[in-house]
Amino acid sequence: MSHACRANIARRKRSLIERRTNGGAFSRKLVAVTGWIALLVAGLLEVAWALGLKHSDGLTRFWPTLATVVAIGFSFALMAIALRSLPFGTAYAVWTGIGAVGSILVGMLLYSEPTDPVRILCLTLIIAGMIGLKLNSPV
Repeated sequence: MSHACRANIARRKRSLIERRTNGGAFSRKLVAVTGWIALLVAGLLEVAWALGLKHSDGLTRFWPTLATVVAIGFSFALMAIALRSLPFGTAYAVWTGIGAVGSILVGMLLYSEPTDPVRILCLTLIIAGMIGLKLNSPV
């Protein structure tokens, strides 16, 4: 199929969606919200697969390893969905930020890792950075 033909099909699909959603504004907002939700869940799955790595004993235990691989797959798939509507740099920073903050919190809660004020301050700064990126995002 030629590039012109594919472009024409894409234009027709966009036109149909825009007619169904009052000019497309609703559709664009829905896609942006869906992107942010997908990004949030992808970030939480980052925490899940990091935890799975801990329990897999170097990928030697079958069920924790399988759970880890599934979580990685879903995390990547949801990140791909988020990247359809969100800026690349913002999405990647928020995705890794959620994974980092979540993993540190899990470590503090489940494995009695240190909870000193400097760690809490650093976590707060990561969260503030993610919120700032979200608020400054064009979508």
